[in-house]
Amino acid sequence: MTEPQAQLTEQDLVAYLLRTPDFFDRHAAALAQIQLTSPHGSRAISLQERQAELLRDKIRGLEGRIMEMIRHGNENVLIANKLQRWAITLMTTADVATLPTVIAQELQSQFLVPQVAIKMWGAAEAYAMEPWASGVSDDARAFATSLTAPFCGLNPGFESIGWLPDPSLATSVALLPLRAGALNSASTAFGLLVLASPDPARFSTGMGTDFLERIAELSSAALQRLR
Repeated sequence: MTEPQAQLTEQDLVAYLLRTPDFFDRHAAALAQIQLTSPHGSRAISLQERQAELLRDKIRGLEGRIMEMIRHGNENVLIANKLQRWAITLMTTADVATLPTVIAQELQSQFLVPQVAIKMWGAAEAYAMEPWASGVSDDARAFATSLTAPFCGLNPGFESIGWLPDPSLATSVALLPLRAGALNSASTAFGLLVLASPDPARFSTGMGTDFLERIAELSSAALQRLR
């Protein structure tokens, strides 16, 4: 009695073709006769045409990714140029008592931030009467020290939001601690920089903060002249 033959499955066929890469070299006529359904219509196309369509789709996807990378690269160059101009302004400010004000004003003009506020504590006695050197509670100082990275997100209603010219228009905010050394160090903060926008997406949770960190570190370095 003849034993029934095992049925050939699609997986068996795929495995065979993978093990036999020269199959269609030896059966080129069969390759030309294979017809597939086009994803762009109901017409039948050859395997070569289908492969060409897949390749074109892949190329279009790669082109889109490249254009996106170029766009982000151009945006980063523009931001880096603004950051450099801003930093040069800080370094060339002769009247050190105006540095906190210059930091805030230049951030507004260079980066088009709608509202900016800055407070500093622990400055030299000669600057004790400056508006940026007063009006900060112990809780606000402790909060600034607790930050080892910029806080970005919707307005949390912290005390520091009240330093802004119009807190009611602060929908999203970025809070940047000012401290000597690296932003993520354990040193005590000596100030806090507040950026705010009415756009809820301007400073969003999870956004990249590399440039904000540079702003905080450059501001901190410039303000050392007041301590």
